Amino acid sequence: MTSSDPALSVIIAARNEEALIGRCLGALAAQEAPAGGGVEVIVAANGCTDSTVAAARRSAPAFAARGWRLAVLDLAQGGKLGALRAGEAEARGRALVYLDADVVCEPPLLARLAEALDTGAPRYATGRLRVAPAQTAVTRAYARIWTRLPFVQGGAVGAGLFAVNRAGRARWGAWPEIISDDTFARLHFTPQERVEVPADFQWPMVEGFGNLVRVRRRQDAGVAEIARLYPDLMRNEGKAPVTPGLLARLGATDPAGLAVYLAVHLAVRLKRKTGEWTRGR
Repeated sequence: MTSSDPALSVIIAARNEEALIGRCLGALAAQEAPAGGGVEVIVAANGCTDSTVAAARRSAPAFAARGWRLAVLDLAQGGKLGALRAGEAEARGRALVYLDADVVCEPPLLARLAEALDTGAPRYATGRLRVAPAQTAVTRAYARIWTRLPFVQGGAVGAGLFAVNRAGRARWGAWPEIISDDTFARLHFTPQERVEVPADFQWPMVEGFGNLVRVRRRQDAGVAEIARLYPDLMRNEGKAPVTPGLLARLGATDPAGLAVYLAVHLAVRLKRKTGEWTRGR
């Protein structure tokens, strides 16, 4: 990396995201410029059967006007991990941002991430996660409880967006074929090495009870997989437990929200006993 390289490379693994990629890229093109250099965005469209590639390329003039680079890769093979590998091969930034195509970043976010990652020490950073307004009552109720859990309240969650500097990225090699890439990356850093910068990003939660169960099952399976394959990483979790006392306090202030949260939790556990779960979000 040299001083002429971009401060940040933003890598977006996108599959059939034609309805969302324009909004995501529009928010990136409107970002405040990092103090240490420019930004490049790499959309790794993988196995798309819609117009994701064309939709992403329509954002090129907005980036060109900033003097920033937008690269859109049209990858025939589907798969998020392969898309991340392809995006990294193209990336020239002094730090790497991994972003989901359905996330919208507030204008100060990239500059704050670049500032936090401008160090020779390995570092992980993300913004303040804000759950996007949900369309269904079930998802709104679930989100009210989820956002009050210790894992979320503790900060640096990284769901949908996380970033590492090059020293941090050197902590692992090529992305392995795992379910939860964001958990895998986060657990390569101690809680003291993880930074939540004072800037927001909006992350959508899936709509409806069935989808919440499916995604929660996938998330649990992803964590269990990492614990099985990379047990040493789990020492970096640093997550406070969800205790009966906490649940009682949450239920006292939001009984409907807690009922939905516990119903999803129970449905995940019951399905797990059958050995059935599905990928996808």
